[in-house]
Amino acid sequence: MSGPIRAVVTGGPGAGKSTLLAELARRGFSVEEEAARAILQAPDGMTLREHDPQGFADAMFAQELASFERAGAREGATVFDRGFPDTVGFLRLEGLPLPEAMDRICRDVRYSGPIFRAPPWQEIYRSDEERIQDWAEAQASDGAVCAAWRNYGYDLIDLPFVSPAERADFVIERLG
Repeated sequence: MSGPIRAVVTGGPGAGKSTLLAELARRGFSVEEEAARAILQAPDGMTLREHDPQGFADAMFAQELASFERAGAREGATVFDRGFPDTVGFLRLEGLPLPEAMDRICRDVRYSGPIFRAPPWQEIYRSDEERIQDWAEAQASDGAVCAAWRNYGYDLIDLPFVSPAERADFVIERLG
């Protein structure tokens, strides 16, 4: 037995990741929600993001580690809304240094399932109170996080531009 399956959905903001995870959860899959959004929704989360982006990245990474550990106790597959390399992409986009410990964890603590990319999808993109990027920034974010995943040796599988149910079917088929 090779252990639990840890798959990830990555990509820029507003590309349908959370909607896909909600559909997978509705179908009985274990999912881990996006750390960044949870932090932004917490008291002072937006302030942390705006005034201390390094602290925001550290908080995201700590939550990603906790969700990775939680998933290890589960049978079957867990699908994550983003993962460790997403934080690295954020740091690169912000022009901030990558802490050595974070880089080491990204190299040594590995996701075992497929890494799905929700490509930028302008027709569904909407900003909101936590998703403050404009369309160009959303595209840049996608580029940064995808580069980080590839830098750590992961291959990305692009999700098709289809309904959430069809995207869920696509993911489930590849999870085996």
